[in-house]
Amino acid sequence: MASQTQPTRALVIGSEGNIGSRLVVHLRSIGYEVMEADILPRWRPGFVMADMNHPLDLLPAFDWGPDVVFLCAALVGRMTSEQAGSLAITTNLGGINNVIQLCKRSGSRLVFFSTSEVYGPECTVLDEAESHPRPANRYGLTKLLGEHLVEYEVRVHGLKAVVVRPCMFYDELETVGEHRSAMIRFASNLARGRPIEVHRGAARSWLHILDAVRAIEAAGRLEQYTVINIGHPEVVTMTDLAHRIARALGVDPGLVSEGPLPPGITPVKRPTLERQTRLLGFTPAIGLDEGIARVCAVQARLAADEAALAGSDDDAVARAAASPRYAASLSEGAKRGGQAGDGLRSDG
Repeated sequence: MASQTQPTRALVIGSEGNIGSRLVVHLRSIGYEVMEADILPRWRPGFVMADMNHPLDLLPAFDWGPDVVFLCAALVGRMTSEQAGSLAITTNLGGINNVIQLCKRSGSRLVFFSTSEVYGPECTVLDEAESHPRPANRYGLTKLLGEHLVEYEVRVHGLKAVVVRPCMFYDELETVGEHRSAMIRFASNLARGRPIEVHRGAARSWLHILDAVRAIEAAGRLEQYTVINIGHPEVVTMTDLAHRIARALGVDPGLVSEGPLPPGITPVKRPTLERQTRLLGFTPAIGLDEGIARVCAVQARLAADEAALAGSDDDAVARAAASPRYAASLSEGAKRGGQAGDGLRSDG
């Protein structure tokens, strides 16, 4: 393993998101003092509401004196970043620059969340050292430019930083939506008897969030700048993934069909993981089948609850059960030990 230090204070920017919320819980469980920051409104001790595009509101969090800053916040996703291109550039470059300058001011180490989308479809193997990234969508482009900005600040201005490239994280308590990853979309739709179409020829590896947060925390202890893929070594086709989910849910496999790969999609994401093993001392503990079982158990329960509520004589209850916000609210409460109403942001 590489040279490491042990930080004691962590600031998580994007603390209400799918990754950030789980990271906060993990960090506290192993003894960190944690300050949380997010654009979503909250009122609790140790939380600062702030938009990184307006950095003045982040000053109290940095004045607190974090040893390490985990920058999870971003405008994320292929489709959302294309539709809201200006906001993607403003947030994923200007917002990142704001956080970098505050890290330099406070002497904090930065863990910058990039994405495997930086590689693009021409990279047959996602290798941090050997690949030549050429992203095919604006989300990957803004994250790659963000990486260059971090590296420049490290090389020229002495920023302490590490870049992590998440490779398909998933979580049974993840926000449900058509903008989210295939794992949660497949399970959510199949659990409700809805057909799904998978991209023919596409393949991914999948890392459960409870494993991912261990690797992320370890990245925050590295003393030298580097770029690290964080993922699982098992790569499966999307068709195989969909059929495994269908079997776990006990639904008709005929609900799964194949379709062509749309433009801007990387067909196969096969990350090299030597750095996460050597530098972070990290090996995933949760296998894909176990992870699928966790996701399907939650989605099956949510689908059953929704069906029961939809049959209620109370029209207001039935309408609420049909809303996507219903499933999201249950997941949000579970993530933080039952705090009702805690919102989640989408992470990369």
